[in-house]
Parts: sequence; C-alpha cells; structure tokens
Amino acid sequence: MAASVSHRAIGTQSYGYLNSPSLHHEVGDNSLRFISRDLKIKIVPSRRGYIYSDHRNFDRVQASASQTSVFEPVSTPLQSNTSNSQKKSNEVALILIRHGESLWNEKNLFTGCVDVPLTKKGVEEAIEAGKRISNIPVDMIYTSALIRAQMTAMLAMTQHRRRKVPIIIHNESEQARAWSEVFSEDTKKQSIPVIAAWQLNERMYGELQGLNKQETADRYGKEKVHEWRRSYDIPPPNGESLEMCAERAVAYFKDQIEPQLLSGKNVMIAAHGNSLRSIIMHLDELTSQEVISLELSTGIPMLYIFKEGKFIRRGSPVAPTEAGVYAYTRRLALYRQKLDEMLH
Repeated sequence: MAASVSHRAIGTQSYGYLNSPSLHHEVGDNSLRFISRDLKIKIVPSRRGYIYSDHRNFDRVQASASQTSVFEPVSTPLQSNTSNSQKKSNEVALILIRHGESLWNEKNLFTGCVDVPLTKKGVEEAIEAGKRISNIPVDMIYTSALIRAQMTAMLAMTQHRRRKVPIIIHNESEQARAWSEVFSEDTKKQSIPVIAAWQLNERMYGELQGLNKQETADRYGKEKVHEWRRSYDIPPPNGESLEMCAERAVAYFKDQIEPQLLSGKNVMIAAHGNSLRSIIMHLDELTSQEVISLELSTGIPMLYIFKEGKFIRRGSPVAPTEAGVYAYTRRLALYRQKLDEMLH
C-alpha cells in the first residue's frame, strides 16, 4: 500500500482522475508494470511505499505484497461509540465525481438546489467519467437528490466493465420499499444500490438562484459576488455558506458513507462542486482558507484509497486535459487483471 502523500492544497488546484485507454500490463519478477504511450507505472512489493508526483503524472507506485481478494471485500463490524469503531478495514476505493455540465451551467446561472438536468456536453462528460473509472470496483453509489448528479452516476456506470446495474433505493415509504423489492438473489448480486441524499446537494444559493452570474456581478459588484461565491462563512442572501454546506455534507459522509468503507465496500459519490469540496476538506484535512481556492472540474473523477482509517488521494492531474494518469494500488491492478480474465 502506498504511504500517505501530502494532503494539503496550496493555491488553486483542479482535481481529477484520468484513465489511459491504451494502458496494458505485464507481470513478472514479483512486480506489475503498466505501460502506455504517456505513462509507465511499476508496482513493486515493499513494506512501505510512496507516490511521487510532479503535478503532471505519477512516476512510480509501490505497494505491499500482502493483499486480499479483489472481488470479495472483507466486512469489518462497526461498534458505535467505542475505539473499535475505527477498526482497520480492507483497502477500498472511494470515487468522487462532480456532475457533468448542467443546462444552467451552460447559461451561466446560479443553480444551487434548483433541479435542472445535464446538457448534451454534460451527458458526454458523464460517459467519459465512466470510462475513466471502468476498472475501479464500485459496490455502492451515493448521489444528491438532484437529477444532474443522478444522471451523472447512472451514465457513468453504463461504461463500467463489470456491467452491474445501478438501482435507486426507494425508502421514502413502506409502499415504495415493497414495490421496488428485488426477489432474485442472482440479480441482486449483479446490482449496485444507489442512495440519494439531500445532504449531498449543492449549497443553496438563496436569492441568487436563477440569476445570471455576470448580471449579478454588475448589479452588486464583483467583490460582493466573489465574497458570496468563494468565502467560507459568508452566505448569499437567504442562502447557505460553504461552512453551512460542509456541516450537512460532512456529517452525512461520516454517519452514512464512512461505515460502508469500513465494512469493505467500494463507494462512488456523484455530487456537486460545493458538497464535494466540503468532503474533500474533511478527507484532505484542509483549512477554511485552503478549501476556498479548491476548484473541481465537471465530470472529472477523483480517486481516494481508504485503508487503516486513512484516506490517500491517488491520481490528481493539474488539468482535465492531461491524459495518461492511472495510479494503481496493487489491489486495483489485480482487480483490472481479473476483469481482463473474465471479459476476454
């Protein structure tokens, strides 16, 4: 397992995670080598490992030789309110995806919690995001309650090589639960539960929702609008600040998603710029000043590895146009190898 790298964001960063379609692998000498036109990665067994990044690619990945099965995660029982609640779990993947471009992104309008769908470009971004994570295991999906995040998650999973079907879980009433029940155990094994939660919604922009961003800047002044959009604790009129958004998003992540990771589940979250910034602030231990300069591109997946109670970011190119980055742990490399054997 790769040792932790610096999690602090310095200045403005764009996070992303890209796959190279030309990547292939070779096995030998107790090591794995992944080769493409843009990138060469060698994974070597060792007691301690590291990732070296020059902010353009990941030159080397080392991983421990001791790993468990790539298809059957090991469940770790949770014991609330005790030190055992942080019991070490199997290494698992956490994928974060900001939704693709929405119709109001295209029109340069403040969207917030208004429920608008993706543009054609947003659909393409979601499909491309799916291709980039097509070799990463996904056992559960969390989305916001907004359609643009749900569309992104569903479209992304159409590209996954495992071909499991994402199914939205309806728990809003007894009738909804009963009417959506699946009775085939085989079908359940080939499905991925999708849980929609309002706590993962974009921050509520109050009286700015539906307004044109440029016209709003002309009316109130660029400095005031920038303060509303990029400060940590100053909300727009009758809206949420990033701090308020973080309170609900991070609390939900800790209460609902972290237990799934601890139990050995690989999780994907499809959400929004501010709810994901809030979660990344928690994962990377960013300060309130560091998080306000964090920028996330639409439709660009970001990968974390969760092991021994720690989150390690893997694959974070400077810009979404930078191709050829695929930073594996040994477990993910073996997962991809297993997929190759199953599908060929």
